[in-house]
Amino acid sequence: MTARIYCPTKNAMQSGMKNTRKWVLEYIAEKGKILDPLMGWSGSSDMKGQISLKFASKDDAISYARRNSIDYEVIEPKARKTNIKSYADVFSFHG
Repeated sequence: MTARIYCPTKNAMQSGMKNTRKWVLEYIAEKGKILDPLMGWSGSSDMKGQISLKFASKDDAISYARRNSIDYEVIEPKARKTNIKSYADVFSFHG
């Protein structure tokens, strides 16, 4: 079973960078989800799909995967583009 190691992005409702500095190891699902015909709930028989491990650094996550013989794929975070503005820029006229 393959796992992916990534750094999660910030929530759309979040202005700060909380919980974006940790690295996460999650298993990639081997089977798709199935739909229960009676209740309409989705479910899966793949129990490893529920496992999500958090690490302080990418190296810690990779070393854990190697120690436990887990095939892994590392997804590097994209560089964040910041647009620095001053309060006066809100009211300026750019004709």
